[in-house]
Amino acid sequence: MPTLVRFLIICLIITGAVYGTMLALVTFVDPAERDVTIRIPPERLDPERLAPK
Repeated sequence: MPTLVRFLIICLIITGAVYGTMLALVTFVDPAERDVTIRIPPERLDPERLAPK
């Protein structure tokens, strides 16, 4: 039984560290917004229209 308790305590400590890290990231990190432009070649938009017949 002591081995099971030790295992559960270690799992709780690891889980607490993960949640603490996530909370710190949410609290202290402010992502910057920016515009993203992706150019798509016309062949990918309508390949049937541009295909040779």
